Amino acid sequence: MPESIALLAIESSCDETSASVIINGQVKSNIVSTQLIHEKYGGVVPELASRAHQQNILPVVDAALKVANITKNDLKAVGFTRGPGLLGSLLVGASFSKGFALANDIPLIEVNHMQAHILAHFIEEPKPPFPFICLTVSGGHTQLVIVKSHLDMEVVGETLDDAVGEAFDKGAKMLGLPYPGGPMIDKHASLGNPLSFEFPVSEMKGLSFSFSGVKTSLLYFLQKRVKENANFIDENINDICASYQLALIKNLTRKLKKATKVHKISQVAIAGGVAANSGLRNALVDLAEKEGWKVFVPKFEYCTDNAAMIAMATYYKYLEGEFTEQSISPLPRYSL
Repeated sequence: MPESIALLAIESSCDETSASVIINGQVKSNIVSTQLIHEKYGGVVPELASRAHQQNILPVVDAALKVANITKNDLKAVGFTRGPGLLGSLLVGASFSKGFALANDIPLIEVNHMQAHILAHFIEEPKPPFPFICLTVSGGHTQLVIVKSHLDMEVVGETLDDAVGEAFDKGAKMLGLPYPGGPMIDKHASLGNPLSFEFPVSEMKGLSFSFSGVKTSLLYFLQKRVKENANFIDENINDICASYQLALIKNLTRKLKKATKVHKISQVAIAGGVAANSGLRNALVDLAEKEGWKVFVPKFEYCTDNAAMIAMATYYKYLEGEFTEQSISPLPRYSL
């Protein structure tokens, strides 16, 4: 009988405390504790996030082990998110993982959060064949990545200013929508006409993205229209959201389409929290039909921050013997 490889993974990059157990490449548990305290502040408060991680991490790990029906003595290694993310949040996960590894005499494995988002595609079937292009979209990142193998990835395009997730959230704030704003824009957009209003689509050279222009355009648009009619936003919320979302999605899909032609790759994947956006998913389905792409989209639960994707990365790194020293520290900015 081959030896069973059971690994624990910890995710604490922002405001989700999560733990997952993976055994021989199969995710057996994925426990996520969401921090609701940030809702009343309209965004993540770093100090409150790190405190909540301290409270949640032990119960979350305990639940992950119980659901997977194993004990800490069965584990071969522990993986954790080293970055990118909020320093205070990363510190909680890193410190716990280092202590856990030391106490149980098992190796430590660092994981890049953005690499893990891409590896979420390997949690369940269908899994994309190599090479493929991944559009990685989140609150902090917008990247085009050529994925050559599980651990060999090359960034070929990224945003020069705001990430698309930030553009969604800040746009929602301008519209008076509650946090988290991205899903709220998506919800209203599904009820509106995307051709009601026109917002600019960036014309950056190469495969670079820019979202500051469309965000500023929304601000000036709202200021002008609200001056003319104080109830303009309430009366047109669905159409505004649909039109703004269309502009953001066009920014993404134009560059993705260009990347597939430049690099001659027709396997396309999306990853990251914004990959849960229904408008983006529908746009990709339409493009796949027109362009002859094969598109891969993870389940919703694996798009947002979770430890199952960290577990997947931990597993592939374990197979390659890519272990980490105890002296390691978190990296809030951690390039792919």
